[in-house]
Amino acid sequence: MSVVGKEVIKAVITLLTTAFALVAGLAWNSAIQELINTFFDKGSALTGLFVYAIIVTVIAVVVTLILGRFADKMGIELEE
Repeated sequence: MSVVGKEVIKAVITLLTTAFALVAGLAWNSAIQELINTFFDKGSALTGLFVYAIIVTVIAVVVTLILGRFADKMGIELEE
């Protein structure tokens, strides 16, 4: 694969990772908040926000790792 082709794939992976994080965050926002409201009292909003932040972070990390492994298999070095 040419250097240009690898750079294009690298850029696409970076864009997909960023886009996925944004779309996933928006798509799951209401659902996760409602789920948390089901298990926590209305007075424990701070706890719910931390649980929400942890769930979204775990999802973003897993997807980033999967895409990073894909890039490795393609021989593409991603910036850290």
